[in-house]
Amino acid sequence: MESSRNNHTTWRQLIPLVAMIAVPVALQNLLTTTGSMVDTVMLASLGEKTVGAVGLCAQFSSLMFSGYWGFVGGGMLFFAQYYGAGNHGGIRKAYGITVSFMMISGLICGFLALFRPSWVMALYTGSPEIQKIGIEYLKIVGLAYPLQIIATAMSALLRSIEKVKIPLYGAAAGVVTNFLCNYLLIFGKLGLPRLGVRGAAVGTVLAGVMNIAVILFFVVKGEIPYLRDYREHFRWNGKLLREYLTKCTPIIANEVFIGVGFMMVNIVLGHQEDAAIAATAVFRTLEGVIISFFAGFSSAATVLVGKEVGSGNHELAFSRGFKLVYLTSAMTFVVCLCLIAFHSPLLHVMGLSGASYSYAKGMLLIFSIAGVIRMGNWCMNDTFRASGDPAFGSVLEVTFMFLMVQPVIHLANDDFHAPFLLVFALCYCDEPIRYFFMQRHLYAKTWIRPVSDAGKRTINAFREKYHIRLRY
Repeated sequence: MESSRNNHTTWRQLIPLVAMIAVPVALQNLLTTTGSMVDTVMLASLGEKTVGAVGLCAQFSSLMFSGYWGFVGGGMLFFAQYYGAGNHGGIRKAYGITVSFMMISGLICGFLALFRPSWVMALYTGSPEIQKIGIEYLKIVGLAYPLQIIATAMSALLRSIEKVKIPLYGAAAGVVTNFLCNYLLIFGKLGLPRLGVRGAAVGTVLAGVMNIAVILFFVVKGEIPYLRDYREHFRWNGKLLREYLTKCTPIIANEVFIGVGFMMVNIVLGHQEDAAIAATAVFRTLEGVIISFFAGFSSAATVLVGKEVGSGNHELAFSRGFKLVYLTSAMTFVVCLCLIAFHSPLLHVMGLSGASYSYAKGMLLIFSIAGVIRMGNWCMNDTFRASGDPAFGSVLEVTFMFLMVQPVIHLANDDFHAPFLLVFALCYCDEPIRYFFMQRHLYAKTWIRPVSDAGKRTINAFREKYHIRLRY
């Protein structure tokens, strides 16, 4: 049985631990989001159609994200639990499996962007002008997709072993590179050609190269073995692969189906008037600021909870996960308030005015309410995943997406021709209901399901103490 003095985390103990992990990750994601904002601000001078086109291209890259993020979530489950158990060989092999499957999504989306860009843009908008701009952008930015896969996989591993500052350094270098290249190539400074939207795409590709280079530099300098021992990455056996896929399949299915669901949502939002499209593009960028903070707390949940599950300290894992959920919602609320307080200068500097400004303001107000609940749901889902239960939250999210959200927004938009902001608000109609079910599951403690030998040795005693009975 676990020691009673180690089975509970106080807020005073938790907050410094969260800060050590969440703050660097939040800053890294904030830098990445800042890179997107830099693109938007610099492209604003080229017109709302350009801003809208690049925003729709970002939605396509979000689909790629959905295709590979399931493997990231599954990989971090194994990284964190193996790290807690001291299974270093398992970490290397799990990384090899993770990056191999992730690259499939990157190569497919890269191929479509480079060689079928007109087909991609036709999915998101019927505007010929916006399609033309988006095609120019995709033909170049498709090269960045495999680079994004590699950087994301390396960052996921480094976060899981508590080396969270290295991905931050890489992201910072990438943002600086992106800013400089955008300035030089979009506007044709220092004698370089004026490339417009193509310059922004080139900047994104070069930023991806710089990000990877900086991460590798610090990995070699710090003598971190997991990424350097590349031969060990592909020496996994059938048993590990089966266990990996068993845990990953619900996450993969969730991310793919939710990615398709969000694509369908974005198609509805993308077939509005040009002002609404531009407002949506800017909102997605600002939404990324909030998600940046969420991602930091999500990573903290993965490491702080998953590590303890892997080492067999299940009561401590529950105590940490429980508090992290409410801390995430509270921080999301604070960030939403900040965005609302400064919405006017933000929206104006990003090129919005008139109808597009009004739409974006309304979207921010709606998200300030719905986002707090959504981030709570996402943090609970990631806590469950890191602890070895990827199925519950995934099934719930997919079910509500296709049985509730999709029918409601399509009826509102296509049959009742509801105002744009009402259609947007209905995209979040499932969140309060899911929150209720996720909370019940959180308190039930059935989500603690270790994959490491150390974790499995103590799980039966934990379940007996709390009379836990697994239903699936």
